[in-house]
Amino acid sequence: MVTLAQRLEALRTEKGLTRPALSLALGLPKNAVEKFETGRQTPTREQQTKLAGYFGVSLAYLQGTSDDPTRQDSWMTAALSGAEPEPETPVRRPAPKPKAPAADGGQGGILAALLSNKAFHDTLKAEILEVLRTREGQELLSQIVKKELDRQK
Repeated sequence: MVTLAQRLEALRTEKGLTRPALSLALGLPKNAVEKFETGRQTPTREQQTKLAGYFGVSLAYLQGTSDDPTRQDSWMTAALSGAEPEPETPVRRPAPKPKAPAADGGQGGILAALLSNKAFHDTLKAEILEVLRTREGQELLSQIVKKELDRQK
């Protein structure tokens, strides 16, 4: 698994920036990026959001929890406008496997079990709320509200 420090260093070197130059560009103390990349300091949530925005990647990608650099606004904005998002890289999908009959006789199987699980609901709700608290999430909510208000006129 890639760490935030490793991902940050890779993104910075891809752009050809020095550590002090990146710190300056983000309005951080001169040695902040050095501390982040060496693991001596973890960036705050706000600093992580700045870094992700600067490099145009998702927070999950920056944090190393995802290998997909796509930002939420890339695909969610397209969904709001009704347009199909442009794929950033070709997607290769494996051939579909034959489906085994669901354990409940075809009435939903694993998905039905997940959707009826309170712990799953609580986890999903917490994750969605965390995403909506980000700058990107707030912008998305603003767009949705505006679109709904325009539709109701």
